Amino acid sequence: MEALIGFFLHLFILVSVRSEIDFVHNGFLQANLSLDGAAYLRSNGLLVITNDSTMILGHAIYPSPLQFKKTKDNNNKSTVLTFSTNFVFSIVPKYSDLGGHGLAFVLVSTKQLNGCLPNRHLGLPYDSTTNQFTTRILAIEFDTVQSSDFQDINDNHVGIDISSLVSNISKPAACYNSTGNNNNNSIFLKSGHSVQAWVDYNSQEMLINVSISPLGIPKPYRPLISYLVDLSLVLDNYMYTGFSASTGAISAMHNVHGWSFRIGGRAQELDPMKLPSLSTGTEKVVQRKGFALGITLAGVTIVILVISGALHVLHKIRNENEILEDWEIEYGAHRFKYSELFSATRGFLERNLVGSRGFGKVYRGVIPNTGLEVPIKRVAQDSNQGMKEFVAEITSMGRLRHQNLVRLHGWCRRQDVLLLVYDYVPWGSLDKLFFDNDHRKKKILTWEKRFKILIGVAQALLYLHEECEQRVVHRDVKPSNVLIDANLDARLGDFGLARTYEHGINPQTTHIVGTLGYMAPELTRIGKATTSTDVHVYGILMLEVACGRRQLKPQKNAVELLLVDWVRELHSKEEITRAVDPTLNDYILSEVKLVLTHGLLCSHPHPNYRPSIRRIVQFLLGDANLPPLPPDIHLQFPGAMMEHWDISPDDSDPSSCRMTSSMSNSSTSYDKKVSDNPGTRVTF
Repeated sequence: MEALIGFFLHLFILVSVRSEIDFVHNGFLQANLSLDGAAYLRSNGLLVITNDSTMILGHAIYPSPLQFKKTKDNNNKSTVLTFSTNFVFSIVPKYSDLGGHGLAFVLVSTKQLNGCLPNRHLGLPYDSTTNQFTTRILAIEFDTVQSSDFQDINDNHVGIDISSLVSNISKPAACYNSTGNNNNNSIFLKSGHSVQAWVDYNSQEMLINVSISPLGIPKPYRPLISYLVDLSLVLDNYMYTGFSASTGAISAMHNVHGWSFRIGGRAQELDPMKLPSLSTGTEKVVQRKGFALGITLAGVTIVILVISGALHVLHKIRNENEILEDWEIEYGAHRFKYSELFSATRGFLERNLVGSRGFGKVYRGVIPNTGLEVPIKRVAQDSNQGMKEFVAEITSMGRLRHQNLVRLHGWCRRQDVLLLVYDYVPWGSLDKLFFDNDHRKKKILTWEKRFKILIGVAQALLYLHEECEQRVVHRDVKPSNVLIDANLDARLGDFGLARTYEHGINPQTTHIVGTLGYMAPELTRIGKATTSTDVHVYGILMLEVACGRRQLKPQKNAVELLLVDWVRELHSKEEITRAVDPTLNDYILSEVKLVLTHGLLCSHPHPNYRPSIRRIVQFLLGDANLPPLPPDIHLQFPGAMMEHWDISPDDSDPSSCRMTSSMSNSSTSYDKKVSDNPGTRVTF
């Protein structure tokens, strides 16, 4: 009788345990996972392990145990089967850059995780006295808090944890690019962006590989972590698998968007187009016993409401696309339908993201009905100046037509989503060509090309200042706003800070806006953006192009910190050619001297010394001779008439410095940390 009971018990175990497994979930509505703690499902299928409350934990476990071992030989020696998984997750901190305590993919010997604490233990059962897990666990941690007790390398790392939260191996979160070299790109785990992870174990090599990349980027050619380990000494014959997270005192939302898993081969790939996003589906669908009937009744009610409201919603959206804004009628800018731009960017996928700066992100897209490739700027919804900049770009660019300006093709506004569509420029910004440490791109910019770019920007400013219907002051001329087309010609863009005036009308005092290191000194005194302030910034651009470096370089010594001051110093010593970009192999000396001295004249602290943009174009084209520089070109402008900057190193960051501004005749002060990429716009 006992033997019969044992047989049926063994048969029951064989039926209930999955020895072969291969599943893929692009969203989790049909996954039937076992959830506990704070874990729940959103109505769009997003699996939330924890919300952004403090001191909570959550688990999401595959409901059946899986067989990870098989008998290898007659000696009953077991070996772990090859397995593979990939999943997409996101970590969204409640407060920017502060989020805890991370997410873990786990293989665990029991589904009932008892004795877990909602603190820094990733929601796992852990004994702090022994620094060991209280059950058999293999965890791949995505840790966003540095804990010295666990010997964490930083607050943004990936690690393999066996029996303990002290990782057997860990690496800073990064992915190797697809070019086949050894360069890797850092990934900020708590940025809120979706990250895809791959975990593969090869039973023959006894090697576990872990890779990560931003969603939409293929699996890296080289894993982030490769670790030799015999998992037969770690795992039981049957293990559960899933996800665990906790928040502790520093909260963050931990989400899983999709999950694929396979034993005995490579897991299926997830479909990024089918994965649920954070922006939709805020309702909770709680998978716990006793809720099934309520969910069914709620589903019937929702169906009725959807049927009755669908036509109303569609009608509202259709009317919303047809509403004309005042500036569209006045300036004649084309309005795109939101559906066109959504389709052009394939839903604003991360893989189509080509830049993020200013007040928004820029995506590459192809307009469906024309096949036109365009960059589409999506103005940040959380920006206080987003709507103001959006309108400014349309009103400034709606009627502007010049070969050296980026053309605005159209715009779109749907509720809080603001979109601008421009000409496509394949080389991107001058800033990226110069300062992205890609020497192959920089070599393309020969002196002949650089001189041509400077002439193009000057001609664009001449059109804005004197030749178009209204005078336009750009207010933010800098390398990141100079785009380079297929012919390596300059296109001036980004008119978010531009102001328009009638010709002959003096501009009124306004907010002081611009980019640190580029603003003209008199702005802080009179608060008026004029054509002369544009000339000042253009002068700095000339020096940057000739010298091949940024205006502000925190790593430089005090003499070379500010490019303008350094070139003035060399000019006073009659050694100005020492400032020429050392990567230039061939250049015309007379043109280089013209650009350097011209740059000093245009960026002179006193606006009365600066030439008009028309004279600048004449100088560059050789239609006029550059006059001698004023004798005090190397001297500082009188302190009563300009802003005084105190520049000092930042002890907390060697690559940065602090710029403290005390404005003359004013009690206003401003303190700003400036990194090696001083592109931050500021408003006083």
